[in-house]
Amino acid sequence: MERETRIDGVRLVLARQHDVVGRWIGQHEVLRQLLACWLVVNEADLPLTPRLIGSPGIGKTALVMAASQMRKQPLFIYQCTADTRPEDLLVTPVLGEQGRLEYHASPLVTAMITGGVCLLDEGNRMNEKSWASLAPLLDQRRYIESIVAGITVQAHPDFRCAVTMNQDESTFEIPDYILSRLQPSLHLGFPSRDDEKQILEYHLPFAAAELVGMTVDFLQSSHELRLDFSPRDGINILRYAMKRMAQDPDHPLSHDAVWRESVQACLGDEALDLEAQQEKRARRLGMQAVSMGLEDLLFDLDDPLRDIEGDDDDSSYGDDADDDDDDDSTY
Repeated sequence: MERETRIDGVRLVLARQHDVVGRWIGQHEVLRQLLACWLVVNEADLPLTPRLIGSPGIGKTALVMAASQMRKQPLFIYQCTADTRPEDLLVTPVLGEQGRLEYHASPLVTAMITGGVCLLDEGNRMNEKSWASLAPLLDQRRYIESIVAGITVQAHPDFRCAVTMNQDESTFEIPDYILSRLQPSLHLGFPSRDDEKQILEYHLPFAAAELVGMTVDFLQSSHELRLDFSPRDGINILRYAMKRMAQDPDHPLSHDAVWRESVQACLGDEALDLEAQQEKRARRLGMQAVSMGLEDLLFDLDDPLRDIEGDDDDSSYGDDADDDDDDDSTY
């Protein structure tokens, strides 16, 4: 791929594409759903830009890699952060050789120009100002305007995009006018036991079978209790355990002792007691749910109509909210 191009007389240095390695294991339906979003079924049709939702470490990035491989398109990844600026997302001025100003296209703009796939990773960590710069790209207009470089870039017909989103507290609320452009929502769940075993064996073919089995049992138990330990956590547990065993092959530590040490080192002491973790999480969610009753929504704290004594009667709302939160936490 050429590393530079010109648009309206402005020279742009293009970003490097991401080297795609690996394969997608399990959850074939969500892969088919993503590929369907990127189909164009008529001359008047446009591809969709879906948002992929799930817990960290569950394979959202790997899913987009697999889809780009199947479409035989280059992949570009932009890591969204809280301090991402529109110029970071589009075209950035850089001081080059001999003090000359150069314009560097982001991975997103490079994908637009070359007809590649762009993954906006962890999109809900990005602020509204940056999202606003993408509004014309995400609808039927399919272009961006770089104020810095003074150019408009039209997306190649083959350009495709997806956005991953993690569900945690360190994210921004994405405005509705952007969410309406990021459709549909595709949810990734935790893998089945067989798929999880294949994932661990694929990434760590040298790992002892006993340790792999213990890790799969641990992860599957955590999924059943709706805790957020992911295949990525399992890979890290196995990596550390194997390194500890390789460090001193003659050490009398059993596989079980090494594995427990690895879980503690990677996930903390509490991870060894999953049921206690689940109870602690349920208590936390319950406290959050019952902290706001119906009167909190209808009246201010100093409003005389606020029925403070009726708080206990509204506790059922907390129970319902707790159930809803538990149902959603598997994604």
